[in-house]
Amino acid sequence: MFATIGIATIVLLGACSNSDKQIIISGKPWTEQYILPQILGQYIEEKTDYKVKYKDGLGEVAIMTPALEKGDIDLYVEYTGTGLKDVLKENSEVGESSESVLEKVRKGYEEQFDATWLSPLGFENTYTLAYTKDKDYDAKTYSDLVEASRFEDMVFGAPHAFYERQGDGFDDLINSYPFTFTETKSLDPNVMYEAVKNGEVDVIPAFTTDGRIERFDLQTTKDDLGFFPKYDAAPVVRLEVLEEFPELEKVLNELGGKITEEDMLKMNARVDIDGDKAEDVAHDFLVEKGLIDK
Repeated sequence: MFATIGIATIVLLGACSNSDKQIIISGKPWTEQYILPQILGQYIEEKTDYKVKYKDGLGEVAIMTPALEKGDIDLYVEYTGTGLKDVLKENSEVGESSESVLEKVRKGYEEQFDATWLSPLGFENTYTLAYTKDKDYDAKTYSDLVEASRFEDMVFGAPHAFYERQGDGFDDLINSYPFTFTETKSLDPNVMYEAVKNGEVDVIPAFTTDGRIERFDLQTTKDDLGFFPKYDAAPVVRLEVLEEFPELEKVLNELGGKITEEDMLKMNARVDIDGDKAEDVAHDFLVEKGLIDK
C-alpha cells in the first residue's frame, strides 16, 4: 500500500512539475521587439493552457542566439536576413526570394542551434537610409546618397550593434556603397530618429516598420544594389521546446501572415509616439484581428 502511495505521489509531483513549466519568450531592446513577444505570448495563453514568461529587451542578436542555444530563452522573433548574414555568416543573392532565405536559415539553425524557424508573421522589417526632407540631398537611392556624401558634410548615426554586425553591418555597407561620412555616431535605436529629426546626425539606418519615419516626415531611400537581404519576421524556437509543448508549433503558425507592415507601423507608432504600453498594443491588435476574445 505504501509503495502504491509512493508511486502515486511521484506521478502527481511529476504532473505538477510539468504543469508549472513556462515558455520563456524574449526580444531585443527596441519597440517592435517589445510588442512582438506580447503578441506571441498572449496568443499562446489564449489558445493553450501553457504559461508564458517574458524576458524583455534581453539584447541584440549576439546575445539572443547564445541565449536560445543554451536554453536561457525558448522563443523570440528574428528576421531572416539577420539569421542568414549575421548569425550563419552566409551570403544572399541579389533579389533572392523570401522563401529561399527562410529555407537557408531554417536548415542552418536546425543543424547548428537545435532551433527552427516557424511561419513568417507576414511583414518584412528591413533597413532604409533616411534623412530629413529639409536636406539638399535629393537622394532616392543609396547610390544617390553616396554621391551627395562627396560634396556635403554628412554625419551618420546608427545603433552600436549596427557597427558590430558582420555581413550586413556598417563595414560591409561601406564596402558596397563607398560613403564618405565626415563622422559616425553610436546611438540608442530608440533615440536615433529624434537625433536625425533634430539635426544631430544627417542619415540613419531606419527600420521600415518604424512609425516615426512617417510621423517625423523622413525621406527614405532604396537599396538599389540589393545589399540587404530579405528581413522577414518569424518566430525562432528551440526544437526541444516544441517537443515539450506539442501544441506550440501549430498555435504559433496560426499567426503566420497575420501582421502586415502597415499593422506593425501603427503598433510601433502607438508605443513610440503615443506612449501606449506594448502589452496593451499587442492585446488590441489580437482583438481587432479576431485572433483572441476581448
